[in-house]
Amino acid sequence: MTVTVEPSIFKIVKYDSDEIAAVATEMLKLLGMASTNLIIEVDETIAMSRVTTTVGEPVHILVMSSAFENLKKPMTFSADNTRFSLGRGLLRVRDRQSGHFDDAPTDEDLSIVEAAVWETYSVGRLSRLGLKVHKQRWHYNFRNRHGFNDAADKDFEKIWTADDLTWKQLSEISQHAIA
Repeated sequence: MTVTVEPSIFKIVKYDSDEIAAVATEMLKLLGMASTNLIIEVDETIAMSRVTTTVGEPVHILVMSSAFENLKKPMTFSADNTRFSLGRGLLRVRDRQSGHFDDAPTDEDLSIVEAAVWETYSVGRLSRLGLKVHKQRWHYNFRNRHGFNDAADKDFEKIWTADDLTWKQLSEISQHAIA
């Protein structure tokens, strides 16, 4: 496994590329992706927390700098937020590589609803791996896209607690929640 972080020296945010690479290596091992080669490109000029992935050799992750930011100290690094942001992106990569998400849109082409359902699935798995998550935040995000009702809440729980869904199953649960 090789992990490359670009830029190697940050000029706007107070991040260290070696520290980001160490967290990425930790996450690759935790997610069973230790053989994955990875390029992480951090755009430090955009204060958003978006993470997009491209499956290939190597895997490419484009990160807007706020995804790695310490929310209590703007423009400084947070290992926890980096674990969480990379974890979500890497789980999408792992899902795509499984063959069960071949019909999923690219990250850039995901609708807001599709992104919300996949985030729910990813964050639920990260929580079971021991990462600190705020379940209510993700439940609210899901409800905003699928409805504030008991049926949507049941579908949220079904996705949150799942470990081996396909894109087709995720889409069907999402459509059921919206109906």
